[in-house]
Amino acid sequence: MIRTAELYDLSHTAAASLLEKTEYPWQALADIGDFILEMGRTLPAEEYDHPAEDVWIAKDAKIYPNNYITGPCIIGHGTEVRPGAFIRGNALVGEHCVVGNSTELKNVILFDNVQVPHYNYVGDSILGYKSHMGAASLTSNVKSDKKLVVIHNGKEQIETGRKKVGAMIGDGVEVGCGSVLNPGTVIGPNSNIYPLSSVRGVVPTNSIFKAQNNIVPKSLA
Repeated sequence: MIRTAELYDLSHTAAASLLEKTEYPWQALADIGDFILEMGRTLPAEEYDHPAEDVWIAKDAKIYPNNYITGPCIIGHGTEVRPGAFIRGNALVGEHCVVGNSTELKNVILFDNVQVPHYNYVGDSILGYKSHMGAASLTSNVKSDKKLVVIHNGKEQIETGRKKVGAMIGDGVEVGCGSVLNPGTVIGPNSNIYPLSSVRGVVPTNSIFKAQNNIVPKSLA
């Protein structure tokens, strides 16, 4: 469950036409910025404000004071961006999302109804419909040795060709507070990550991640 079509219901993102071209979701990371710019120019002025260059914000989004938003960026209908948020470009934020206080976004796609509500860092990552990151959980997008990121799926190793790849989080995933998703992490839909986890590789669909060598199907939990 690491392919785009297996991880995500594309009916819940404005990036469907970008993602449906990919076999694996990380293949879309290089094109997020250009996709936002192309899409932004087509957004209806009666629905979206254009407060800064390459930034489009739905008129019914709630944007609190004391945050920083730079383009390319689109923020969808009904989304909240809370005080202290730092959105630093190439961010496609879906509808009815929450971008919380002191949360930083960079080169990301957030599907509709995603919550990154408290002290989160999300970089070079894609978060599926109704996924949620607990307080102070984050994606790590660069390896400590600065080598290209490889996706470890059991014995299979998939080269991404990219130095920066964060996490590919499927629909309905719950990430516990204080967890670190190491570069190239893939989490299957409807899985749960225990708080304070360090996650690496692929977590199967409908699983509970208790520790790196202790991942159990929800049906057996």
